[in-house]
Amino acid sequence: MTTRGLAYTGSVGFALWRRSLLELARVRGGLLPTTVAPLIFLLGSLGQFGRLDQLVGFPTTSYIAWLMPLSCLQAAGFAGGATGANLARDIEAGWFDRLLSSPAPRPLLILGPVMAAMTRCLIPVSVILIVGLLIGPGLTGGLAGLLMLYLAAIAFSVVASLWGITLALRARSQQVGPLIQNGVFIAVFLSTAYTPLPFLKGWLAIAAPYNPVTYVLQMGRQATVSGIELSWANTWPGLLALAGMILFFGLLALRQLRRVDL
Repeated sequence: MTTRGLAYTGSVGFALWRRSLLELARVRGGLLPTTVAPLIFLLGSLGQFGRLDQLVGFPTTSYIAWLMPLSCLQAAGFAGGATGANLARDIEAGWFDRLLSSPAPRPLLILGPVMAAMTRCLIPVSVILIVGLLIGPGLTGGLAGLLMLYLAAIAFSVVASLWGITLALRARSQQVGPLIQNGVFIAVFLSTAYTPLPFLKGWLAIAAPYNPVTYVLQMGRQATVSGIELSWANTWPGLLALAGMILFFGLLALRQLRRVDL
């Protein structure tokens, strides 16, 4: 690709990223659902199950330390899933058809909103971290652990946005919004959401080890859970799971985009 082509591609990607972010200025309170809902789950779960940390073998003495990465992942997933709902709105309004008729490279029509989701998720994730740290024990993994948590959350927002974009391109209707959010919700809670693997029973104990989100949570929990050592062994399974999910849903989104373009 020529220098001129690269400059054009970059300008188009930046414009789509900026347009997606401008929605926050146009729709005040647009981030409230993605922030408030995980906070409610965090505080509600702490009230209901807060004494689980007293079980013998539980990897931390503070249950909120176990829940904080879960809520951060929820917030990132909901923020990413909103990308699909916004795309469905643009499809219904005819804006996306205008983009398809433009000379813009097709992958950029996905990349721009995905980059916006990565940026947008930083706000609810940071709010949840601040609240959790105010009432919790702090960061046991230090700065490196915090980096792992943010990396897990941002990458998970990419997964959720690609999932949402795929459904939006297929349904071409805002009615797909609840399905996008429910997919994120189910993926998170069919993992080690509330307790470690050794404490799970029944069918959930069978499903959780095969759920890639389990390993993403393990990676993020290096920041807050004292019993999870910051190490490569606790990091690479999460990175591999994220890379696999991004590749899988990215290919699905591109495939669905090609079908719409035809």
